[in-house]
Amino acid sequence: MALPSAWSVMRVAIPVISVVALLSVSLVGASQDSGSVIPAESRPCVDCHAFEFMQRALQDLKKTAYNLDTRAETLLLRAEKRSLCDCFRAIH
Repeated sequence: MALPSAWSVMRVAIPVISVVALLSVSLVGASQDSGSVIPAESRPCVDCHAFEFMQRALQDLKKTAYNLDTRAETLLLRAEKRSLCDCFRAIH
């Protein structure tokens, strides 16, 4: 009786080992998930983190808007001053 070649043994062994490895990983993962449940009160709230992020973003937008408003007001006052000075020079 002829022995199977190494190649034919590897063609069968690799898929079988892969399936066994995947099954064992999924079983280990399932057992860890059921034993490590963290109560909702003690785990960080994703919505809270999102709210804090949005709150900081809103504060940054408010600061930017204030800076733009201040800059626009300064430019407007400078333009009014320039036009008043030009008008005053034209009169005198």
